[in-house]
Formats: sequence, C-alpha cells, structure tokens
Amino acid sequence: MKKSALTLALVAGVFSIHASMAQQAPQYPALPSETPEEFKAPVDSFDFVRRTVMIPMRDGVKLNTVLLIPRKAHHAPMLLTRTPYNAADMTAHAESSQMESVLLGYDNMPDVIVKGGYIRVVQDVRGKYGSEGDYVMNRPMAGTPFNPTPVDHSTDTWDTLDWLSKNVPESNGKVGIIGGSYDGYLPLIALVNPHPALKVAVPMNPMVDGWRGDDWFHNGAFRQINLSYIMEQVVTRRNDAHWFTSHYDDYDTFMRAGSAGELARQRGVEQSGFWRKLAAHPAYDEFWQSQAVDTLLAKQPVTVPTLLVHSLWDAEDIYGAIAVYKAIKPNDKDNKVFLAMGPWNHGGQDGDGSKLGPIRFNSDTGLHFREEVLMPFLERYLKDEPSPEALAAKIAPVTAFETGTNKWRALNSWPAGCVSGCFIAPATLKLSADGKAMLTNTAPVTLSKPAHRNDYDEYVADPAKPVPYRQRPIPPYGYDEAKGQTWPRWLVDDQREASGRTDVLTYTTGVLTAPVKISGEPVAHLLASTSGTDADWVVKLIDVYPDQVAAQPEMGGYQLMISADIFRGRYRESLSTAKPVTADKALPYNFALPTANHVFLPGHRIMVQIQSSWFPLYDRNPQTFVPNIFYAKPADYRKATQRIYHDSFIELPLVGASVR
Repeated sequence: MKKSALTLALVAGVFSIHASMAQQAPQYPALPSETPEEFKAPVDSFDFVRRTVMIPMRDGVKLNTVLLIPRKAHHAPMLLTRTPYNAADMTAHAESSQMESVLLGYDNMPDVIVKGGYIRVVQDVRGKYGSEGDYVMNRPMAGTPFNPTPVDHSTDTWDTLDWLSKNVPESNGKVGIIGGSYDGYLPLIALVNPHPALKVAVPMNPMVDGWRGDDWFHNGAFRQINLSYIMEQVVTRRNDAHWFTSHYDDYDTFMRAGSAGELARQRGVEQSGFWRKLAAHPAYDEFWQSQAVDTLLAKQPVTVPTLLVHSLWDAEDIYGAIAVYKAIKPNDKDNKVFLAMGPWNHGGQDGDGSKLGPIRFNSDTGLHFREEVLMPFLERYLKDEPSPEALAAKIAPVTAFETGTNKWRALNSWPAGCVSGCFIAPATLKLSADGKAMLTNTAPVTLSKPAHRNDYDEYVADPAKPVPYRQRPIPPYGYDEAKGQTWPRWLVDDQREASGRTDVLTYTTGVLTAPVKISGEPVAHLLASTSGTDADWVVKLIDVYPDQVAAQPEMGGYQLMISADIFRGRYRESLSTAKPVTADKALPYNFALPTANHVFLPGHRIMVQIQSSWFPLYDRNPQTFVPNIFYAKPADYRKATQRIYHDSFIELPLVGASVR
C-alpha cells in the first residue's frame, strides 16, 4: 500500500473511533441557560431616560446619537455636542441613577445641564465609534477640491437638528450646540448654514486653523507632540490603536527617532490618510487655507447667538477663538457675538478654575463662568420662558478675566482695557545690551536693517541639543495627572530652567514701580540673522515674580509665561511658499503672540526669552534648508549661530498710560 493511502486509512480510523465514542457518551437533558435572552435593567428609579438612535443623513449614512432625557422633561430644550470621542462613553461616566453623575466627565458640564433641565444629546460624527460612514479629520466643506462629496459637518448638523426638532416629544424643538476643542470646532461649522432649530452656539477652545496656530502647526513649525493623538484618532474607527512609550523622557523618544516623519513611520502613523495629507502640506497652501474656519465664517454675518470661549493658557487651541472673534465681530450688526476668556488651560472652564498649576486666582473662575455667563446665556435663548434672573443677567459682549489682578472685567469689545475711559496704544519693549529690556510708549518702528552693525547678542543653536519646552524628564503627552501627565498645564511652568541656558537669550526690565497692563496680542519684531539657511524663532513674554512672595513662598522669582509662540524662518516672505533664509544677513521677522489680558504688578519684572527650538513640542528645524522638514536626514541637522540685533522689540498692547 502506498504511503498516501495508508495515511488516509489511519485518518479514517481516527474519525471512526471518535464517532463511536460520541455515540457511547452518556445522554442527559440540557440544563436551561441562566442568562436571559435580553436583560432589561430596572431603571424606573433613574432621574433620566437614556435613548440611543441612529439618525439618517441626506446620503443615507446613519449617525449614532445618545439622548439623556430628564425624567420629568416637558418642553425642554436640547444641548447637542457632536464628537469624534465616543458618544456612549461621554454619556456614561458613572454607573449611576443620577444624570449629573453620569455626565461628570469630558466636555459635559453636568451642573449646567442638570440645573438647566436640558435634554443632553451627544452624537458620534460620521466614521467614528457607533456612526456609519467614513471619518475625515476636520472634514473640508462639501464641493471644495478637498471634499467632492455632498456632505460635510455643516450638512450633518443640519440633518441632525432637523430630526431632533421633530422626533423628541419631550423637547420644545430648540437646540443649542456646545463643545470644546474638536467638539468646539463643530459648533462653528454649524453656523455656516444653520438650521432654524439652532438657537445658540457655544464653541469653546475651538480648532480653527490647523496651520496658523492650533493643533498641527504654529506659524509653520510642526507640533510633533500631537503625533500620539493623530495615531489614536485616525488609524481606527474606535481608537483601538494606542501610542506606546519607549522612553521615560519624551525628549529621548523624539530625539532618537530623528525627524517627525521618521517617528511617524516607526509608529505606523503613515498608514493614515490624514497623516499623508499633513506631511504633504507643510506650508500654508490651499489645503490649509480652505479649512480656516475664521475665513469661512467671515463671509457672512452670524445669525445665531454665539458665545466664543477662550482660555488664556490653552496648550492646544490658543489661536482659534480669538481668530474667529476678530473675523466675525465686524459683521455683527445685531450683537449676536459674545466672547468669554478665562485663566484656564484647554477646557479648564468645565471644572475647578481656582488655580492652574501653582498659579492661584482667588476664586473658582470656572464656576463663575458657568453660573454667571454660560447658564443665563443658554437659558435666554433656549427656554420658552426664561427665568427673571436669566433675563436680568447682564452678559457683557466680552467677559474677560484679568490675570495679575485676578479680576473679571465686563467689556464692550476686544481688545479693550476697560469699559470706558481708557485706551490701548502700542508700546515698545526694546531688547537692549546686557540683557536689558526697556519699556517706552514710543511708537513701534519698521525694521529693515540694523542701525549698528555690531549691536547684537548671539547664541549657538545646536539641533543635537534642542531647548526642552519644559523641565526634563518630560512626561508623555496625556491628561491623567495620576500618571504624571501634566501636559494640559505646561504653559504655566516656571521658565527659569530655560533662562539659564546659553542658547536662550534673556532680556529683563527693572523692577516695576507701577502696574503695566496689556490687553490684546503682543507682536514680536525681531531683526535677526542665522549662519544657516533656515531657522526657528521662539519668543516668550514672561512675568517675573518678586524674589520673595510671603503668601506663597514657592512663587519667589517664578517666571510665568504670559504669551509665547514660534515662527519658522522659511516662511518669512510667504506663508504659502518656503524659501531658504539668506545666511548671515539681518532680516526682519514679525509675528503675533497669543492674546493676553494681564497686569504686570509693581515689584514684578517683564522678561523676554528668545531661542531657536522648543523640543519636543515642535519638530527640530535642521537649520539647513530642505524642501520638506518631515523628511530631513541626520546630515541635514547642523549648528547655527543666531544673532538678535538690539533694534528688535516686542510691541505691547498697552492700556492707558501705565508705562514705567
């Protein structure tokens, strides 16, 4: 017998034996399963009803939507948040019979929702979690070159509101849209073509322009610290893929990878369509310009009452809210645009706002905002019969917290130093020899070339030893304080570590004898040269505390950043076209820093720090011009000598005549 035939016979025999054993196995009646076919939780004691629906869009795609309806709701308005962050989880933060406990988590503000008697609605955007369709990061508007489909976030919001206004019998048909960060970007898009049921919008810390100053770039420098977010958000529908740590210090993680593009390759991020788009568009070209929400909204007046919320120490979207305010306020003939700004980090208005890191504000600023601004604002526009308190509440066009004095200011516009009787004029903080900064009310001058060829300070910027953006070891990007993830509050870190480095220039005023108040955007005017053919310029405006602070000793000599940003030199002539920098030539660099509303108190000093890296927050500039820094090679990274001429200055939006 051939071997193959023998094998077949053996196999057949084995099967025969098993069949015989199965026939001889003891027989007994099956026990009934102890698991019910469908478990129905007894929820009659809950103070809310949970309802999950799939709302159809105009193209047939259905979006997963969770409604939490107060048990006694009748003609109740709805508060909608559209999100890529899991509607089911956002409405189930606790196993509780109380709606307030269930909502006690990200982007909810349960005190506002429950006290106001609102129906809470949270919806997964298309392509994320329970929703159908495809996910596109910050989906461009329909009909543009970057979105040939007939749907976008504007149409999805319209279709959602249309369904909600007709299919929630406990509601009054009125909807407010609210959210922060990505969830704050979506209320802005809802304003493009608002549904009649949309009565109010509250965009908080919104993503507005991913290149100019929000999540992905700041003035051309790539915010590579967001690589972990990008990977987790865009490579799977349910955020199943997670960034892993490879070093205790994030500085080492990014340094050893080389370029941001190489790290993306090593972690598999380059499999994402969004990453490939991002890496292919390092300049401010049509791809980014067409997505700039402030430009989009400036085309027509806003018809829905809108409260923009801005955080003065927002580590993620510090550009967006102010950019939108500046864009839409000039067309606001009917006074529908409001602005609130507080001393918060990204989303800090949702919780306890009594302090940020070691900085104390003498009151719970988050609670004040929610109770005195947000609650009456929502009630006024959403309730059928607003309470007398809500109608009587005087919500100023601008509600701005003034840091330094720790006071709330009710203003008629922004920027404004006070309600009336004061003015804002540009003042000059001149960067002088011996590390001195001189503040005068002299009008700023246009820089072109140095008045004195040898009047400068210089330092060597070494890409092999970039300046850390915070004290090392740098914890991984994240929000879990229990794990040491303090990313959200790094903007209030003490800057003394940087001021002691030889590759950071420091300029400081004398001790102030009178308060110096600024309201608005400081502007950096650098006259600088580099021995390389590209360079980054980081400018930080800092409040230096007195050497001793009796009430809080650890604040003695503290260096608190008030406003800071980065500019990539290759975009000096054009944001949309990268060009090499002429080596060893003094050239002007002018760029705005984030909005501030701050008083430098007597006994304090004003400091400016200038450096050429902020790592690993931003990717390293090779300082040798390459077409695309994402793909820079190790040999491209070279030392450069940077010079800052003493003609350089910071233009301060000074209030009144408080110059000393």
